[in-house]
Amino acid sequence: MVEQSSQFRTVILAGERPGGSPLSHAFNVPASVMVPVAGQPSLGRVMQAISDSQAAGGGIICGPSADVVAESGELKKLLETRDFKWLAPSSGPAASALSALAELDHYPALLTAGDHALLTPEIVDNFCQQALMHNRDQATGEPSAAIRQGYDMVIGFVPHALVRAAWPDNRRTVLKFSNGQYCGSNLFAILSPRGRNALQFWQQAEADRKHPWRIARRFGTGALLRFLFRRLTLEAALERLSKAADCRIGCVELAFARAAVDVDSIEDQKLAEEILSSTG
Repeated sequence: MVEQSSQFRTVILAGERPGGSPLSHAFNVPASVMVPVAGQPSLGRVMQAISDSQAAGGGIICGPSADVVAESGELKKLLETRDFKWLAPSSGPAASALSALAELDHYPALLTAGDHALLTPEIVDNFCQQALMHNRDQATGEPSAAIRQGYDMVIGFVPHALVRAAWPDNRRTVLKFSNGQYCGSNLFAILSPRGRNALQFWQQAEADRKHPWRIARRFGTGALLRFLFRRLTLEAALERLSKAADCRIGCVELAFARAAVDVDSIEDQKLAEEILSSTG
């Protein structure tokens, strides 16, 4: 039975590639999510941000694998001291997210990554509150009577201009649309069971990553070309994605440059430490 409430529960993706990553090897830790940032593992910082937020609570940490957990006393201790249950990862991020959501069985759910070391309670609350407003009456703030017409998934984006202004020399992946440029935030709100369709679409895209034409066929060649030539608005792109994934996908803008930074490289780890040393 699916549980519904206004309080988010959380899925943190914390899988590790077989044999470890260049980042985990550089810091001699068993998994990338255990890379220290200002003296605390990335995963610990994410868990703390969730625990200290008002809008979200604990849930499931999907990964790292059982053998990684077994060899890391620090990770085992981390998993024992918070309101999170560990779950073995699946074959990829999308499959892991789907299995964790099935185990969680609660909506709305917050989906984020274990290397999101700069996450704060303020960012979590702002994102969750904005995501919920998509399914509320804008005048009263109460749950909409026509909630089935609301979004099933909401994605958080950070304007690239905000990130560039904060750290001009840092390179981030930028999504370019005709009405703006954005960075991802690794924050996703799954507002209904139907939102899992988007993750299933993501899973199929992962499987087709070596066959770009298959992915293009799902969106339609015209839409793909318009995106590549920056003629597609963000809203139009999400409408196309919604149709391809068979669920309604929306987005919110986050006015926090640090929400666009995850720690998946040595350069990002250094940047995160610099940010925390200056802002806390």
